[in-house]
Amino acid sequence: MSRFAQGLFTIKNPNKYVGKHVPRYRSGWEHAFMTFCDNHPSVVQWASEAVHIPYQNPITGKKTQYIPDFFVLYKDKNNKVLAEIVEIKPKSQSMIESKTDYKTRQIIAVNWAKWEAARRWCSKQGLVFRVINEDSIFRNGKR
Repeated sequence: MSRFAQGLFTIKNPNKYVGKHVPRYRSGWEHAFMTFCDNHPSVVQWASEAVHIPYQNPITGKKTQYIPDFFVLYKDKNNKVLAEIVEIKPKSQSMIESKTDYKTRQIIAVNWAKWEAARRWCSKQGLVFRVINEDSIFRNGKR
């Protein structure tokens, strides 16, 4: 049994969801973000794992595909429509500190390679790429 929240997300506003499959969350943070996208009035459209971005794995040297967590189309406070690709990751998998062990350093290296490929790809598409961690999802213990 997994120690992380996992499952199929129940969409309440199907007119906003533009993915080709029922969204599957692999963490409580992803579930919280899906709930936000599904319910927030500024989110126009969203999809889960809808984009495939080629990148080279720095550990194996193999070319493979990175599938970011979300595509989100939303209106900002000035009613301008913006599009982003969003990845949800814990800070521990995105920043190397002196106490970071070798295996975690490898995970971080792969993540950085994925994210750099995503930034380049998004730039060509006119999109923004963003990595969200627990500091962005949970503020003062609130979602």
